[in-house]
Amino acid sequence: MEGTSSTVIYRHFNAPSRGFTQFSHDIIRHPRLSSDAVRLLTWQLSLPQGARDCLSRTAERARIGATAFGRAKRQLKDEGFVHERRVQVGGGRWVTQQLVSGSPLTAAQAAKLLAREPVPSSQVAPSPRKPAVGPPTTPSADGHPKKDPEEDTSHPPAEAEKSPRAEEARALVGALPLLSPALRHIPPGMRTELARLAARWLDAGHTPTDVHEHVLRGLPGDGTPVHRPGGLVRYLLRDVPRRELPALTLPLPRVSGESVSVRLLGTRECAGDHTQTTLFRPVADETMCAVCVPHDEGPSPSRRAFQGFVHRPGHFGSRLNTALDQK
Repeated sequence: MEGTSSTVIYRHFNAPSRGFTQFSHDIIRHPRLSSDAVRLLTWQLSLPQGARDCLSRTAERARIGATAFGRAKRQLKDEGFVHERRVQVGGGRWVTQQLVSGSPLTAAQAAKLLAREPVPSSQVAPSPRKPAVGPPTTPSADGHPKKDPEEDTSHPPAEAEKSPRAEEARALVGALPLLSPALRHIPPGMRTELARLAARWLDAGHTPTDVHEHVLRGLPGDGTPVHRPGGLVRYLLRDVPRRELPALTLPLPRVSGESVSVRLLGTRECAGDHTQTTLFRPVADETMCAVCVPHDEGPSPSRRAFQGFVHRPGHFGSRLNTALDQK
């Protein structure tokens, strides 16, 4: 620290002939104003008459930061060098008036000075309106919308609640974390959506085991971590395939070492007098077809109507062995 007894200072000052402003020593030597506050005040007082630069613009040009500017402005307002007020102008707009003075002013003195200044209004006149095309119409205020509201909503109701197997679908989704460690972190918020998708699989005839196996087949098998298991399950359950039922295979009866065609199953050879061998489908234990049974002993018309077909292989120019399928 410099000592007062060993330091001597000399000053050389020439009064400028132009581009200067007279300031009071009270501003430069003010004990409660920081250097930023003094610089902000002297910069404003040095502006030409009629300049409208606000305090924030002056702080920007003087390289004063936002925090330092806020502190300096608060000091100037506390000491009476700066006054602000909000007034409403035409069109309902609000503007801020700032008053900077070279000497401290009270609030009443500042209000009188601000009342003398006209408030500029930047309101823009509305442009002329273009007439609408066509005659004026009255907006409809009644009736129901034509479309189903579910089509326009971003979150339609869950279909799992409408499915008769909704509970089973929710249980299916709840068991997914037990299938693989990769499915342990499914978000709870996605379980309703996944249950809705799983219900579609169950409604299509798939079993919960089918759904679990399909999800397991879709998991990466090379140890690749699954970062979004809920999104992966949603992708796997998005499309519901058709459930292929196993084909029903019935053993064909054998007649003399030969297999009978499927279309001849349940038929019997008529014991009546026929030129060609005749097959018929009995209703009970009949041995003759409806043609060979005497009218008085034959079945009733309603029973005869439900008897099977009469097959005459000779009608097609072949014997009974032509109606048998070869192995």
